[in-house]
Amino acid sequence: MSELTPPNAPGGLALPGPLWRAVCAAYGEPGRAYHNLDHVRDVLARVGEIARDVGWRRPREVFLAALFHDAVYAPGRHDNEARSAELARAAVARWLPGEGIDAGLVERLILLTARHGALAPADVDEEEALFLDCDMAILGSDPAVFDAYDRGIAAEYSAVPPELYAAGRRRFFERLLAAERIFLSPYFRARLEERARDNLRRKLAAAPAPGVAGA
Repeated sequence: MSELTPPNAPGGLALPGPLWRAVCAAYGEPGRAYHNLDHVRDVLARVGEIARDVGWRRPREVFLAALFHDAVYAPGRHDNEARSAELARAAVARWLPGEGIDAGLVERLILLTARHGALAPADVDEEEALFLDCDMAILGSDPAVFDAYDRGIAAEYSAVPPELYAAGRRRFFERLLAAERIFLSPYFRARLEERARDNLRRKLAAAPAPGVAGA
């Protein structure tokens, strides 16, 4: 997926040029070492995988939620997801007014991404679980891909003192490992759960202990 060619949307949905250019501008902001168009491409590939293997009830809404879920991203802010959801709703109203898109569903899916690592399967329905797992699938990738993701996140937080960033990252990884399930859907749990746990344990084992100089 390049900035010149928009991704193929499901259900006969055609992305207007202005909408796609707005998406490219958002994900092309300086400093996005991980949360960029490559990340969107990877999430959309997972969305397509589910479309083939399981099927989506509302494929167009899922597609748009994936497209916009990190459209606003400022490291350390707690309203990125809310602002991304607002941007998605405005884009649907402005550029897709006659397509019958459930903008509320698009918004809800994006807002749920703010709760990664804090949700249990009982907290979401099947469609929501699959969508969230598409975004988290990077955790269960091959070690080299996982390490590139981890470096990208660190680069995005380069303005944060290293010891504070390392402590926050450790807490996030430890919380994921402590959860009964990292992936909320049976589909992704069967395929990626163990590899994700291996990646997280490996990173924690390699990281300096809290309080050690250089952590």
